[in-house]
Amino acid sequence: MKTLMLAGAAALVLTAGTGLAQTLRMGTEGAYPPYNFVNDAGEVDGFERELGDEICARAELDCTWVKNDWDSIIPNLVSGNYDTIMAGMSITEERKAVIGFTQNYIPPVPSAYVGLTPDVDVAGGVVAAQTGTIQAGHVAETGATLLEFATPDETLAAVRNGEADAVLADKDFLAPFVAESGGELVWVGEDVVLGEGIGVGLRQSDTELRDKLDAVITEMKADGSLNTMIRKWFGEDSQVFE
Repeated sequence: MKTLMLAGAAALVLTAGTGLAQTLRMGTEGAYPPYNFVNDAGEVDGFERELGDEICARAELDCTWVKNDWDSIIPNLVSGNYDTIMAGMSITEERKAVIGFTQNYIPPVPSAYVGLTPDVDVAGGVVAAQTGTIQAGHVAETGATLLEFATPDETLAAVRNGEADAVLADKDFLAPFVAESGGELVWVGEDVVLGEGIGVGLRQSDTELRDKLDAVITEMKADGSLNTMIRKWFGEDSQVFE
């Protein structure tokens, strides 16, 4: 596992009796553009960095960012290594049994299959997906053979090198790779809509924090700033809130 970077953890201050962190540690993967990635300066960047910083500013919270591998991102939240997850994490019933969520800040969006040819048998072939994702869960419920990888980049590499017939992932993650592949990568079959949208993950006990973040997300939906941010990072045709 990559080294866990706890930027600013020493500055953590807790409100007496509430457990609400005034310095909020925001956990992310840093490997899922445009949701989150590490830029050339070595800093967490992307849609969720911009949104998270805006949420913190409006909620009057001092936020720092923590990068953690996807496969241990929920256990490290539960154990207290950071206070929230903003990592392209879809809200699902399975995850809600372990952690809490705010309302969604991305509406339910399509997942899609990508392969080297459009006639791939995604129902009976080998399909790659990132471990612990809703896409991996979906593939496991089909007749396909699931091939899991720790990172999204590895799922695409598996298609390119012939280990997998296709990859299933968020369509807005895959779209730039398809567009830049020069025809090497193509869409396969129909889109699949999974989950309840993407929200901020947090410990179930942090209800005051959840309510505070929810209030800001509601405000940003109402004033249109959240839709503006979605279009900035995902394109003018992106699915937004009505």
